Amino acid sequence: MLYLAQVTRTKSLGNAGLRLLACQKSETTWAIESGEEIVLCVEADSVSEDSLVLVDLCENGEVKSLCHALEWVLYLVQQYLTNGITPELLQAEAERDERWRQELTKRSQDIGQASLQVQARQEQIQQLEADLNRDRQELERDRQELEARCERIRQLEANLNGDRQELEALRQSIWQLEENLKRAKQEFEREQQEFEKKKLS
Repeated sequence: MLYLAQVTRTKSLGNAGLRLLACQKSETTWAIESGEEIVLCVEADSVSEDSLVLVDLCENGEVKSLCHALEWVLYLVQQYLTNGITPELLQAEAERDERWRQELTKRSQDIGQASLQVQARQEQIQQLEADLNRDRQELERDRQELEARCERIRQLEANLNGDRQELEALRQSIWQLEENLKRAKQEFEREQQEFEKKKLS
């Protein structure tokens, strides 16, 4: 793990040590250390006391690498301080980013809610379409049934007209028979009268 440290020498240590000042947590994030922890480091014997160094430590405290922090500090100055980037500005940027994140979260929630509403509306529309199709099918069945009934009525009317014509023909036949019978009766009565006349003479 990478640390920013200050070289220190004390009589009690007998050689150089490193006072850990900050620790790298990620590529762009560092955390301040208490500065109370001092790690013995033979590699720092050749470094002036109070110098700032970057040291890469193993978990057991063994030093992987050590170098002066001058170039690293100058890089920070060039990247941030020469552009007017201050801790207050960074804090303001962090707060703005947090507000932006919260706004995005709220928008995402709103979009999710709207998506649920749209989905519910789509389900309602699908249900309405299903009901409409069912009503249309029922209407089509009713229409076909009505057409069948109308056709049956037309057929009955045609049969009734035929029966009426047959009845009229039958009525004409009966009337003709009655006329013939009436003439035959009249003829019979005339012949009977003539016979009576001949009998008396």
